[in-house]
Amino acid sequence: MFNLDKKNILITGATGYLGREMALALCSRGAKVYVNSRDDKKANDLVNILRAKGHLAEKAVFDITNASSIDLWLEKTELNTLSGVINNAYSGSAGSIETSTEDDFRNSFEITVVAAQRLFIKLLPLFRRTTENEGLVSILNISSMYGFVSPNLNMYKSKKASNPPFYGASKAALHQWSKYGACEFSSEGIRFNTLSPGPFPNLDVQKKSPEFIQELNKKVPMGRVGDAIEIKGPVVFLMSDDSSYVNGTNLEVNGGWTCW
Repeated sequence: MFNLDKKNILITGATGYLGREMALALCSRGAKVYVNSRDDKKANDLVNILRAKGHLAEKAVFDITNASSIDLWLEKTELNTLSGVINNAYSGSAGSIETSTEDDFRNSFEITVVAAQRLFIKLLPLFRRTTENEGLVSILNISSMYGFVSPNLNMYKSKKASNPPFYGASKAALHQWSKYGACEFSSEGIRFNTLSPGPFPNLDVQKKSPEFIQELNKKVPMGRVGDAIEIKGPVVFLMSDDSSYVNGTNLEVNGGWTCW
């Protein structure tokens, strides 16, 4: 089960804390992973790590918010089919409704929803070529628990330091876009799903802010934040043909945060 042999999968934001584990997980199941980043060195470093483990990987250096950048990568890349994309990339600041600007919202929606739409349309010919050859395609959009619930502002030192409203709003929009895609394209063999991580603070945050981590732990029924490796299983499942009847759904990976 969960065999990804002969599948080409693109991961945006692949060099980040969770993206890296996604790449390792998919490669370990036989997929060839295209490591997306705007930073050539970061992409190259991760590709070298994956290849050193005997995996198949190529760098995919382009800016998902720039159509010309995507076009240039596609022109240079010898891709005949593509079995899936994980829309994982995100960058943005902290803040609250009171401290946020209109540009904060525009930028968040651009990198989350508009970029996912742009990339899908650019790659649609590859997806259709894949399905024509009797392959299945999986679009996995990385959402967030904050696309469904609000952060507790009392956990943060100030409004300017909190998890921002534009982040959750854009992730909620991504979830709805996934549902629409699931309805529009499933008849062609192209599935859309979302995965919503809970508290997965990176190692730097865990080291520098132990008191904040303790507060996060209290919010989770399991009593702890997630380890990056715990994203692997859910991602492999949703990208594999073993989830062939899973479409238009959201898988929460949050230790039970949204249960209470």
